[in-house]
Amino acid sequence: MDLLEIMRQRRSVRSYTSEDVSEENIRKILEAGLLSASGRAIRPWELIVVKERAVLQKMAESRDHGAKMLEDANAAIVVIADETKTDVWPEDCSIVMSNMHLMASCLGVGSCWIQGRLRTSAGGESTEGYLRELLGFPEYYRLEAVLSLGMPESVPEMREVTDELWGKVHLEVYESKREK
Repeated sequence: MDLLEIMRQRRSVRSYTSEDVSEENIRKILEAGLLSASGRAIRPWELIVVKERAVLQKMAESRDHGAKMLEDANAAIVVIADETKTDVWPEDCSIVMSNMHLMASCLGVGSCWIQGRLRTSAGGESTEGYLRELLGFPEYYRLEAVLSLGMPESVPEMREVTDELWGKVHLEVYESKREK
Protein backbone atom coordinates (compact mmCIF):
# COMPACT_ATOMS: atom_id res chain seq x y z
CA MET A 1 0.00 0.00 0.00
CA ASP A 2 1.47 3.38 -0.93
CA LEU A 3 1.29 6.51 1.21
CA LEU A 4 -1.44 8.20 -0.84
CA GLU A 5 -3.63 5.12 -0.52
CA ILE A 6 -3.15 5.18 3.27
CA MET A 7 -4.07 8.87 3.30
CA ARG A 8 -7.21 8.18 1.25
CA GLN A 9 -8.34 5.46 3.67
CA ARG A 10 -7.53 7.41 6.85
CA ARG A 11 -10.71 8.42 8.66
CA SER A 12 -11.63 9.52 12.15
CA VAL A 13 -13.10 6.36 13.66
CA ARG A 14 -15.29 6.88 16.73
CA SER A 15 -16.92 3.44 17.16
CA TYR A 16 -14.88 0.45 18.25
CA THR A 17 -15.38 -3.26 18.83
CA SER A 18 -14.34 -4.95 22.08
CA GLU A 19 -11.30 -6.48 20.34
CA ASP A 20 -7.94 -5.38 21.75
CA VAL A 21 -5.42 -3.45 19.69
CA SER A 22 -2.32 -5.66 19.77
CA GLU A 23 0.76 -4.55 21.69
CA GLU A 24 2.71 -4.89 18.44
CA ASN A 25 0.36 -2.45 16.68
CA ILE A 26 0.46 0.02 19.57
CA ARG A 27 4.26 -0.14 19.45
CA LYS A 28 4.26 0.51 15.67
CA ILE A 29 1.90 3.47 16.12
CA LEU A 30 4.20 4.87 18.82
CA GLU A 31 7.24 4.29 16.61
CA ALA A 32 5.59 6.30 13.82
CA GLY A 33 5.15 9.14 16.31
CA LEU A 34 8.70 8.88 17.60
CA LEU A 35 10.07 9.06 14.04
CA SER A 36 8.26 12.36 13.40
CA ALA A 37 10.00 15.42 12.06
CA SER A 38 10.65 18.11 14.65
CA GLY A 39 11.91 21.68 14.33
CA ARG A 40 15.70 21.66 14.90
CA ALA A 41 15.27 18.00 16.01
CA ILE A 42 14.34 19.20 19.51
CA ARG A 43 11.53 16.66 19.92
CA PRO A 44 9.81 18.46 22.82
CA TRP A 45 6.99 15.91 23.00
CA GLU A 46 6.23 13.06 25.36
CA LEU A 47 3.64 10.34 24.76
CA ILE A 48 1.44 8.94 27.52
CA VAL A 49 -0.17 5.59 26.65
CA VAL A 50 -3.40 4.91 28.55
CA LYS A 51 -5.05 1.48 28.50
CA GLU A 52 -6.72 1.33 31.90
CA ARG A 53 -10.50 1.25 31.33
CA ALA A 54 -11.34 3.44 34.35
CA VAL A 55 -8.88 6.13 33.22
CA LEU A 56 -10.20 6.04 29.64
CA GLN A 57 -13.72 6.52 31.04
CA LYS A 58 -12.55 9.63 32.93
CA MET A 59 -10.69 10.89 29.87
CA ALA A 60 -13.98 10.80 27.94
CA GLU A 61 -15.02 13.76 30.13
CA SER A 62 -11.92 15.77 29.16
CA ARG A 63 -13.89 17.63 26.48
CA ASP A 64 -17.35 19.18 26.66
CA HIS A 65 -17.99 17.23 23.43
CA GLY A 66 -15.81 15.25 21.05
CA ALA A 67 -14.15 12.75 23.43
CA LYS A 68 -16.93 10.25 24.15
CA MET A 69 -15.30 7.63 21.89
CA LEU A 70 -12.72 7.16 24.66
CA GLU A 71 -15.39 5.30 26.65
CA ASP A 72 -15.12 2.39 24.20
CA ALA A 73 -11.52 2.87 23.05
CA ASN A 74 -8.99 0.15 23.75
CA ALA A 75 -6.21 2.68 24.33
CA ALA A 76 -5.32 6.33 23.98
CA ILE A 77 -2.08 8.18 23.37
CA VAL A 78 -1.82 11.62 24.96
CA VAL A 79 0.63 13.96 23.23
CA ILE A 80 2.17 16.65 25.44
CA ALA A 81 5.24 18.87 25.00
CA ASP A 82 7.70 20.82 27.12
CA GLU A 83 6.89 24.38 26.10
CA THR A 84 10.22 25.63 27.51
CA LYS A 85 12.15 23.80 24.78
CA THR A 86 10.62 25.44 21.69
CA ASP A 87 7.87 27.78 20.58
CA VAL A 88 6.85 25.43 17.76
CA TRP A 89 5.74 22.63 20.09
CA PRO A 90 2.15 22.68 18.70
CA GLU A 91 3.46 22.05 15.18
CA ASP A 92 5.87 19.35 16.37
CA CYS A 93 3.08 17.60 18.30
CA SER A 94 0.73 17.85 15.32
CA ILE A 95 3.28 16.03 13.17
CA VAL A 96 3.47 13.28 15.82
CA MET A 97 -0.33 13.02 15.88
CA SER A 98 -0.54 12.88 12.08
CA ASN A 99 2.09 10.17 11.80
CA MET A 100 0.39 8.03 14.47
CA HIS A 101 -3.06 8.60 12.91
CA LEU A 102 -1.76 7.44 9.52
CA MET A 103 0.07 4.43 10.97
CA ALA A 104 -3.08 3.35 12.82
CA SER A 105 -4.98 3.46 9.53
CA CYS A 106 -2.24 1.52 7.76
CA LEU A 107 -2.53 -1.22 10.41
CA GLY A 108 -6.34 -1.38 10.27
CA VAL A 109 -6.66 0.23 13.71
CA GLY A 110 -9.37 2.85 14.16
CA SER A 111 -8.25 6.17 15.59
CA CYS A 112 -9.58 9.64 16.22
CA TRP A 113 -7.68 12.87 16.87
CA ILE A 114 -9.18 14.54 19.94
CA GLN A 115 -7.95 18.12 20.08
CA GLY A 116 -6.95 19.14 23.60
CA ARG A 117 -5.15 22.46 23.30
CA LEU A 118 -7.49 25.41 23.78
CA ARG A 119 -10.46 23.15 24.59
CA THR A 120 -12.72 22.80 27.64
CA SER A 121 -13.72 19.75 29.68
CA ALA A 122 -17.30 18.67 30.37
CA GLY A 123 -16.89 20.24 33.83
CA GLY A 124 -15.86 23.63 32.42
CA GLU A 125 -12.12 23.56 33.17
CA SER A 126 -9.49 23.42 30.46
CA THR A 127 -8.98 20.03 28.86
CA GLU A 128 -5.28 20.44 29.56
CA GLY A 129 -5.87 21.07 33.28
CA TYR A 130 -8.29 18.15 33.52
CA LEU A 131 -5.84 15.72 31.91
CA ARG A 132 -2.87 17.15 33.81
CA GLU A 133 -4.61 16.36 37.10
CA LEU A 134 -5.70 12.91 35.90
CA LEU A 135 -2.37 11.87 34.34
CA GLY A 136 0.10 13.84 36.47
CA PHE A 137 2.18 15.67 33.87
CA PRO A 138 4.10 18.81 35.00
CA GLU A 139 2.87 22.40 34.58
CA TYR A 140 5.48 23.23 31.93
CA TYR A 141 4.15 20.45 29.70
CA ARG A 142 1.36 21.53 27.39
CA LEU A 143 -1.34 19.32 25.94
CA GLU A 144 -1.76 19.14 22.18
CA ALA A 145 -4.13 16.23 21.60
CA VAL A 146 -5.21 12.67 22.36
CA LEU A 147 -5.35 9.85 19.83
CA SER A 148 -8.04 7.28 20.64
CA LEU A 149 -7.35 3.73 19.44
CA GLY A 150 -9.61 0.74 18.90
CA MET A 151 -10.55 -1.86 16.35
CA PRO A 152 -13.13 -0.21 14.07
CA GLU A 153 -16.76 -1.26 14.31
CA SER A 154 -17.01 -0.58 10.56
CA VAL A 155 -14.55 0.46 7.89
CA PRO A 156 -15.33 3.87 6.40
CA GLU A 157 -15.08 4.37 2.64
CA MET A 158 -11.88 5.71 1.13
CA ARG A 159 -11.91 9.35 0.16
CA GLU A 160 -10.76 10.89 -3.09
CA VAL A 161 -9.56 14.40 -3.79
CA THR A 162 -12.51 16.26 -5.30
CA ASP A 163 -12.47 19.15 -7.77
CA GLU A 164 -13.52 21.36 -4.86
CA LEU A 165 -10.38 20.39 -2.93
CA TRP A 166 -8.18 20.87 -5.99
CA GLY A 167 -9.69 24.38 -6.13
CA LYS A 168 -7.75 25.16 -2.96
CA VAL A 169 -4.48 24.92 -4.90
CA HIS A 170 -3.19 28.24 -6.27
CA LEU A 171 -0.37 28.58 -8.79
CA GLU A 172 2.20 31.32 -8.25
CA VAL A 173 -0.25 33.73 -6.52
CA TYR A 174 -3.49 33.49 -4.59
CA GLU A 175 -6.54 33.74 -6.84
CA SER A 176 -9.88 34.43 -5.18
CA LYS A 177 -12.79 32.28 -6.30
CA ARG A 178 -15.27 34.80 -4.94
CA GLU A 179 -16.98 37.44 -7.04
CA LYS A 180 -15.23 40.79 -6.89
